[in-house]
Parts: sequence; C-alpha cells; structure tokens
Amino acid sequence: MKIDVLTIFPGMFEPVVGDSMLGRAGEKGILDIRLHDIRDYTLDKHNRTDDAPFGGGGGMVMMPDPVFRCLESIDAKGKKFIYMSPRGRVMDEEMIRELSSLEDLVILCGHYEGVDQRILDYWDAEEVSIGDYILTGGELPAMVLIDAVARLIPGVLGNENSAMDESIYSGLLEHPQYTQPRDYRNIHVPDVLLEGNHKLIDLWRFRKSLELTAERRPELLVAFAKSTEDLSKDQRKVLSEVLESMGDQLNFT
Repeated sequence: MKIDVLTIFPGMFEPVVGDSMLGRAGEKGILDIRLHDIRDYTLDKHNRTDDAPFGGGGGMVMMPDPVFRCLESIDAKGKKFIYMSPRGRVMDEEMIRELSSLEDLVILCGHYEGVDQRILDYWDAEEVSIGDYILTGGELPAMVLIDAVARLIPGVLGNENSAMDESIYSGLLEHPQYTQPRDYRNIHVPDVLLEGNHKLIDLWRFRKSLELTAERRPELLVAFAKSTEDLSKDQRKVLSEVLESMGDQLNFT
C-alpha cells in the first residue's frame, strides 16, 4: 500500500513511520509511506503556505496553489484523498477496514484555521476526524489513521490473527494480560492462567472481556449479545451469566 502524506511538518512523521511496526512494514515492501513538504511547492520566496481568510476572521488559511501543485506532482487525481478535519466523519472500524484494502491513499494535514475549500472540492476529499476535539494540526490524526490502517494490512503484524482478536474489532474490550513474575509486590497472577488448561483460560478471558465491556462500553456488549451464533455452548453460558449479573443496567431496545 502506498500512502502519500502532505504536510508542512514532515519531520513529525519520521520517528513514527521509520520505527517499530510501520518501519518494518516499509522494509518488507508492504507499506510505502511518502512524506511531501507542502512548502516545497510554493512560488513565494518565503515559502508561505497560508494567508488571511476572505471575509475576515481570526487565524490563517492554507492557500490552494501549493497544495494543488503537490497533489499534481504525485498524480493524486482519482486516488482516495483524505483531509484530516474535526468536522469530518469520525474514524471507526468500518472506515479502517475500507481504507486498508486500498492500493493508494493520499492524506492532507491541515494547519492554522484549515485549508481553502477549493482544495477539498476539486480533489474530492473525504474529511476524517479522530474525535470531537481540536488539535493544532492534522499531523497527529494522520499518524493515528496510518497506524490503524496498517494493522489490518496482511503481513504488517507478525500474527495475522492478532489484529482481529484485539479490543474493539472482536466486538468486546480486551481481557487483562499478565506476564512474569507470577507474584509482584504481593499481587498475584490469576491461578487459571498458570494451570495450562487452555479451554478454561479461554473462558476466563472471555468472561473478563464481557465484564470489562459491560462496565466501560455497555453499548458494545448489547450489540455483541444480539449475535451469538459463533459462540460455543460454554461461551453462551458465560455470556448469559454476565448479562444476568447486569440486571436492568443494559438497554436492549
């Protein structure tokens, strides 16, 4: 997958895309992340990319010409083009799955008070948000999007099943995890994890996921409980016990 990122702060990305999972995926040729400095496409001797908005108001707006020139240089027309914006659709599992299946993705990181609307209209941009809050620029949201998308691309993770087994994608929040030592400051690893009975371990983890989801994200548990055809008899029993313990706290309407 090739991802072109347009930004005025390419240096912010280098530690992220060059290290860890993303860096290894790049070395394997699975990911090709290219950073483009919008300032390199200005015709202004000071490399300005922003100007005051027409109609007045505070702040500055990213001008169209440098962005157009950059997009043209990477032949972006017809490719999936995303603008990181707090007014966009909030990123979710469905969106991440869709994006992970693409061969090309172009991401624009805005700054200041936003970008000239003509950029978005002409290049058919989809505006995407990572939540209902405001950040200084689109660089951090773009990194979040890239990381989330990369995890679903075959070959990026060492374990092909781990991406879908993890919290949220499985439909439940992830169960607690433990490692060495068995006892630490008189806090003990649950016995069931030490006894080697993998069936009981799986059921314990399933129960803990259900309980955490009920406590923190009850709406996810409600959705999960409506589709149980893939659960084993033992899992259905555990689910029934957790739902019964919740009483009237869950809304199934």
